[in-house]
Amino acid sequence: MHDIRYIRENPAEFDLGLARKGLAPLSAEILGEDAALRETVTTLQAALTRRNEASKAIGAAKAQKDEATAAALMAEVSELKTRIPDLEAKERELSEALNARLSGIPNIPAADVPEGPDETANVVLKTWGEPRAFDFQPKEHDAVAAPLGLDFERAAKLSGARFAVMSGGVARLHRALAQFMLDRQVENGFTETAVPLLVRDEAMYGTGQLPKFAEDLFQTTDGRWLIPTAEVSLTNLVAGEILDSASLPLRLTALSPCFRAEAGSAGRDTKGMIRQHQFEKVEMVVIAAADQSEAEHARMTECAEGILQALGLPYRVMLLCAGDMGFASRKTHDLEVWLPGQGCYREISSVSNCGDFQARRMNARHRAAGEKGTAFVHTLNGSGLAVGRTLVAVLENYQQVDGSVTIPEVLRPYMGGLEALRP
Repeated sequence: MHDIRYIRENPAEFDLGLARKGLAPLSAEILGEDAALRETVTTLQAALTRRNEASKAIGAAKAQKDEATAAALMAEVSELKTRIPDLEAKERELSEALNARLSGIPNIPAADVPEGPDETANVVLKTWGEPRAFDFQPKEHDAVAAPLGLDFERAAKLSGARFAVMSGGVARLHRALAQFMLDRQVENGFTETAVPLLVRDEAMYGTGQLPKFAEDLFQTTDGRWLIPTAEVSLTNLVAGEILDSASLPLRLTALSPCFRAEAGSAGRDTKGMIRQHQFEKVEMVVIAAADQSEAEHARMTECAEGILQALGLPYRVMLLCAGDMGFASRKTHDLEVWLPGQGCYREISSVSNCGDFQARRMNARHRAAGEKGTAFVHTLNGSGLAVGRTLVAVLENYQQVDGSVTIPEVLRPYMGGLEALRP
């Protein structure tokens, strides 16, 4: 949510930020709505004040036996009692319209975010690892894993497209990856947290999924929403709270199923496990003070990188340009892992600093001991990592010519010492 005071004081700067996101200027329209709301509030407050004054004056006029004045005041109070509900309704209508307008505007990119309309303008910050030189033509993950227990046809029979059934070695490897990632993030200082998978409208609104992205979500018959990421539950744990500044940064992690309708990605990655309606992910969330968030963003990126390094998977770190960032983010690092079967890098984690954008929507603040004032927290989130996409990367990078898949050494303790999966 954007601060209307900031827009009043910096309309040109606000419009410039929107332009970096490819949006038309909005400050004039927003300030017009804001002015109408403030005028209505002023009129309403004046009417309430006058009603109270006139009501008191009626008693005084009657005490003076001034019936004419009392009658005039009673008529005025009666008119105000009729008028005030209309003003209150108008205030609600204008306030809701302004909030809806502000709620639909994405976060403004940080100053050091590169310009650009889409992924073609993203910047490579770092590359790690050398892609393996294969002495055979590497296959894509679905072909590698089919003899090992990955089944899309039976999943489609159960649920339709964009679902997978895993059994045997592949299922065990998937579980091993999830447990390894969660253990590693706990070692990195994140508190393991088990969160609800069903949340209310307020939680989805707080992190920015609603109202803009409702079509990309699954909703239950009782009105709750299946989380698209544990970020929603973890971040909203502090909604409406005033935290002790000394407790920050607060670092949380969770392994959870994630559910995405993917309505906005029709026709993309329909083959394989890259873009599923249901998948598992280890999420990292940090609640920080403003002067901590940049350092925490870098730290979270390193925590996600550490998983890929431990697995020996080549990757690169991308700084997303203004036009390619998510709705709530002011700065995002994407980690892209090398997939030899596809012959390209693919996203496996996004680590985003949202500044105080989500905190304003959630009304999440912090206060230092002995101080009266509060400040909005900064919120950050990132995948540490997406389990299914990491499975894809392991299957493609560790495949062998005989159809087996070597298990990365760091995962073998989670696999009972097993060194390879074989058809």
